[in-house]
Amino acid sequence: MTVLDGGLATHLEALGADLRDELWSAKLLVEDPSVIRQAHLDYFAAGAEVATTASYQASIPAFTRRGLDAAQAERLILLSVRLAAEARDASGGGTVAASVGPYGAALANGAEYTGDYDLDEDGLFAWHRDRWHILAGSGADLLACETIPSHAEARALRRLLDETPGTRVWVSFSCRDGERISDGTPLREVAALFAGHPGVVAVGVNCVAPRHVPSLIKEVTDVPVVVYPNSGEFWNAAEHRWEGLADPVEYGAAAAEWHAAGATLVGGCCRTTPEHIRRVREHLPG
Repeated sequence: MTVLDGGLATHLEALGADLRDELWSAKLLVEDPSVIRQAHLDYFAAGAEVATTASYQASIPAFTRRGLDAAQAERLILLSVRLAAEARDASGGGTVAASVGPYGAALANGAEYTGDYDLDEDGLFAWHRDRWHILAGSGADLLACETIPSHAEARALRRLLDETPGTRVWVSFSCRDGERISDGTPLREVAALFAGHPGVVAVGVNCVAPRHVPSLIKEVTDVPVVVYPNSGEFWNAAEHRWEGLADPVEYGAAAAEWHAAGATLVGGCCRTTPEHIRRVREHLPG
């Protein structure tokens, strides 16, 4: 049983960071790397065994649009791994998972929750390739392919995995309900792309409503399951605010149910905090 960290951006904002930017948490790789390190430290202190890097929305194109050159962009992507590794070492151990966010995150238009892309599989393969190779060679323990909404993007990532023998990954999908990923493809179908591959640590879901997690776990077979849903709140687009309850105690109790249903890596995504992870740790076997 492995406890993951929670929402990195959520905690960065709690630490005072302003993430209203196309780069989101990757903005701080440029402006204030130390606060990223502190966020990782806080999650380790709460009981997390994994630090997921601030590279979710970091990419060569995103940084070059800011006026940086490709070499500077690469250094910032590598910095995300170094910050997590420093926090891990200061905390006495753990795992560094280098975040590979979806193409939709770079579009900054919500496409990571729909899979409505303007690139096909070959285009997605090409778009991901530079960052993938940077992170695969970064010294991170594994790559966390997160919030993947599209069957085509899953196939592109599977090709990249084949291109880098020895790379370890987990792959987690954004989902529209308790059975299908965001573009409508059954989770069972995309999970099968990765089952049996020697580099695949786990397949599962993230950035989904907690209520969908039990049924989604049943859709993943022949591979360990990773789940890290949102807090349970929902975004009111009209009012531009989060609504609903996000009780860490209830979240921890739910995590125990996800583990009982078959999940072996459990953590949190949007709006979860170190307190949520502390409660998860309390409810799960060490």
